[in-house]
Amino acid sequence: MIVTRTPFRVTLGGGGTDLPSFYEKHGGFILAMGLDKYMYVCLNRPIVEKRIILHYTKSESVERASELKHELAREALKLHGIEHSMEISSLADIPASTGLGSSSCYLVGLLTALRAYRKDYASLEKVAEEACRIELEVLKKGIGKQDQYLAAYGGMTALDISRDGKVGVRQLHLSSWAIAELISNCHLYYLARKRDAQEMLDEQNRAMRGPAAQRAGVEESLLNIRDLGHRILKAVEGGDFDGFGRLMDEHWQNKKKLSGKISFQEVDELYEAVKKDFGVLGGKIVGAGGGGFLMLYAPDAKKDLTGFMAGKGSSRLHYGVDFEGSKVVTNLANAVQTAQDHTW
Repeated sequence: MIVTRTPFRVTLGGGGTDLPSFYEKHGGFILAMGLDKYMYVCLNRPIVEKRIILHYTKSESVERASELKHELAREALKLHGIEHSMEISSLADIPASTGLGSSSCYLVGLLTALRAYRKDYASLEKVAEEACRIELEVLKKGIGKQDQYLAAYGGMTALDISRDGKVGVRQLHLSSWAIAELISNCHLYYLARKRDAQEMLDEQNRAMRGPAAQRAGVEESLLNIRDLGHRILKAVEGGDFDGFGRLMDEHWQNKKKLSGKISFQEVDELYEAVKKDFGVLGGKIVGAGGGGFLMLYAPDAKKDLTGFMAGKGSSRLHYGVDFEGSKVVTNLANAVQTAQDHTW
């Protein structure tokens, strides 16, 4: 049995510029951090059963991997030449469809487990690119590259994405007190509302690949978001976290221009209220928008804000930063093999 642990992520700057429809024209930039909230993938090779057995929100039992309805598991198994005799299950600290990159966490965690099973270890970059190839090229999903890379690397990580799709990874090295201050001020509140991110991303992709008149507004907003991402990086590296909070407000105003579905009236009213009454400097819905988690930067009145949000039905997610990325936490297959090697 092999168990992997893969971190969820929140984007701090540049969100949306990691989609091919944008970076192929302008290059993209992302700043994000891995959370100490995880997707766990368990892989086990049955001793007798030859079928592929998959447990997630549903269960599947098929003769061959190619028959699986779960696209990510099917393509990951096919990529690594495994067609039968495998059982896979998963569980997570955070629900799916909440803007923290759960699908890519699952895929990166599964690819890490499969490589451990095959004893074919690879760099974090290679695992991230395998996941990108499956999601963007094989399955033709209209998503970007940040989720796969943050799932693989974790940490406080900046991604420079060139027009040809090559990703340059730079991990930030902030002091422990700086990270503690940032996390203390940067709250995450669960909106108890899931959403289909693909719908909003598809709208952005259609606009970016459409005629100039259709593209203009979205393209301008994304260029501003990319510029804000670099400014946010500078603020975070310089320890100017209040500056980061104000830039996040500017980011949110640009992000809402990408689609009318990114925000909704209740959140807009809530956001204006917490800025006015609790000193919130900036915020945004994490991920593509529409639901999931609301991030609020609050240097003051933290306890009062948490109580107010709880009264609105939004519980606070307490979190830290994960610096390890996707990793194998249990490998009983190797343990069994080692025991056998030393038996005489």
